Amino acid sequence: MTELLNRDGVRVALSGDGDTVATVTLDNPAKRNAQTGATWSALAEAGRLLPGSVRVAVLRAEGKSFSAGLDLRVITPEGVPGMPSFHELAQLPEAELDTAIAGYQEAFTWWRRNDLVSVAAVQGHAIGAGFQLALACDLRVVADDVQFAMREPSLGLVPDLAGTSPLVELLGYARALEVCATGRFVRAEEAERTGLANLVVPREELDAATADLAAALLAAPRDAVVETKALLRGAAGRSYDEQRAAERAAQGRRLRDLAGVGE
Repeated sequence: MTELLNRDGVRVALSGDGDTVATVTLDNPAKRNAQTGATWSALAEAGRLLPGSVRVAVLRAEGKSFSAGLDLRVITPEGVPGMPSFHELAQLPEAELDTAIAGYQEAFTWWRRNDLVSVAAVQGHAIGAGFQLALACDLRVVADDVQFAMREPSLGLVPDLAGTSPLVELLGYARALEVCATGRFVRAEEAERTGLANLVVPREELDAATADLAAALLAAPRDAVVETKALLRGAAGRSYDEQRAAERAAQGRRLRDLAGVGE
């Protein structure tokens, strides 16, 4: 295993034949993996550091909780060292505030790029920013003690870390609104029933089940998985005929590649 990064409560290591698997670990269990600007900077750097050999990115966390969400010191006047407090952010001109939030979002956006498949292994609490980080991944394997909650509206805020789109895709508008507006917990049975979780396993089997899924994802040829992921991700934004055309184009590329045509 090759370590790529270890800072600010985030570790990144490569494994697998040819460094095909990247494991990103939230490693601040004493604070239930609460997130700050430094956490987001490290997660964004992780995405930039991954070599092209990586096909599967696994996101996991040490300790009892996946992530308790935002470090609530951020909402105090003192804030967190190295990160503007909410009061300081509120004083920024609109364009600068937009840029600041966009920078935070970078930690949550690279997980869905088409050249890899990302899997979140989630146990215990995944609240607010923790919930959104789990939602950033393509797939979620969860422990039977999982508790998802979107608490930003309860703090007078909105979920702004790229979590609203996947939440609506998975749950539908009405349930997504209800979950966010009430801030209630979504537990394992509901997560699996609604499609929020791909698989629910006992807590002690979480790492093994995630490793099994990663191995299964590596079984198919990489380019076929990349093309399929791109087709599925774009399907909601295309008409039926546009999607059929996209399928034809993708299949044409695969057939030519397999036949060695055009090399």
